[in-house]
Amino acid sequence: MELLTALGSSDGDAPDAVRVDDHALSREELLGAAGAVARRIAGAPAVAVHAAPVAGTLAAVVGGLLGGVPVVPVPPDAGRAERDHILRDSGARLLLAADPQVWPDACCETVPVRLDERADAPAGEERPEAPALILYTSGTTGAPKGVLLSRRAIAADLDALAAAWAWTPEDTLVHGLPLFHVHGLVLGALGALRVGSRLVHTGRPAPAAYAAAAGSLYFGVPTVWSRVVQDASAAKELAGARLLVSGSAPLPAPVFRDLEALTGQRPVERYGMTETLITVSTRANGERRAGSVGLPVAGVSTRLVGEDGEPAPYDGATVGELQVGGATLFDGYLGRPQATQAALTADGWFRTGDMAVIEPDGMHRIVGRASTDLIKSGGYRIGAGEVENALLDHPAVREAAVVGAPHPDLGQQVVAFVVADGVSERDLIDFVAGHLSVHKRPRVVRFLDALPRNAMGKPQKKLLPRLD
Repeated sequence: MELLTALGSSDGDAPDAVRVDDHALSREELLGAAGAVARRIAGAPAVAVHAAPVAGTLAAVVGGLLGGVPVVPVPPDAGRAERDHILRDSGARLLLAADPQVWPDACCETVPVRLDERADAPAGEERPEAPALILYTSGTTGAPKGVLLSRRAIAADLDALAAAWAWTPEDTLVHGLPLFHVHGLVLGALGALRVGSRLVHTGRPAPAAYAAAAGSLYFGVPTVWSRVVQDASAAKELAGARLLVSGSAPLPAPVFRDLEALTGQRPVERYGMTETLITVSTRANGERRAGSVGLPVAGVSTRLVGEDGEPAPYDGATVGELQVGGATLFDGYLGRPQATQAALTADGWFRTGDMAVIEPDGMHRIVGRASTDLIKSGGYRIGAGEVENALLDHPAVREAAVVGAPHPDLGQQVVAFVVADGVSERDLIDFVAGHLSVHKRPRVVRFLDALPRNAMGKPQKKLLPRLD
């Protein structure tokens, strides 16, 4: 209960304190349903949850936390191979699901979650260092790895974000994000149950649903905010909100500006990873710059490291790898000590693999992944994210993804994949050259009908067409 401090409080409890899609619960009702789950799974080494956007998912996750059983959220659209890998790798012997027939061929026993059940959770000592969640990575470099997140790390992160965003029990948090990621589950569900704010999960993050929810605090990924600004009437309904938070991928500068124009406020951007939780954010009462994810939150430290392993200057121009340390870090990859060791420096900092630039005032800008977004062309180090933002500033461009491709003279050349109408390759090359240093312009532009994206709206660059 200590992790979810507001769940057992009767202060401000309402019949619809927690709403997921069309199902409303008071916190007391959620606590009772979760207590019944906790009793049914007592003693299990780990429990998997079919993490559909339904109220039963929250009861299942909270039940695991109340029972001291590590919770393994499984994407509801997971293919059989991915699902069975997660179930076997995690050691989960039980699968909690609102619909017990959802995966009849699952490799472990399915336990139905019933929202009408009520029970007190079994008594037990809550150990802050105990694993609360095992979240699986996307598996882009091999089979997905289980990330061990302790109760202590989650509590530290939620408290730091509550301070950064002035998040209080008076807020109504609205989002429609997946309940198997840090953004939707940890921030978007456990955060509300720790802070005590009302929670409205819209099922799907549709602009009309966001507009109708009358929230004070909204969470979204860039794809969500892009759809919101395309629906001007829905966007204007968010003008009464206190804070619009964007994360999980860089927010395009045009979307940032459109949100400000339509709602009267600049969005808050933040940065994090499954292994670190949310570590950097702009503040509710601070400056909000397009393209900047702000400053480290309380309890977190960052540093920028060059290719030579030496500290990179905070000059607003030099690109380095962002490394993170502090209270929110994971406790390793489940059953993979070598992978855990490789992810950490000798002095214990997490290697994010993200390339960043830090301004002299400490504000952070993420310019891409080291593996796919750092382009070395003609002796220059170019962050793909910076070129993507420049392309998105062109009024004809709706989507953009930039990569480096082999070049016999330059080493790599900048290649852009765009979704656009009524504009030529030369137009876009010249446009970027006029906005950034000339060496950062794309040498090649390819036009697509849409960019490949994952469930969180992130472009999947490895799925882009190969150049002939």
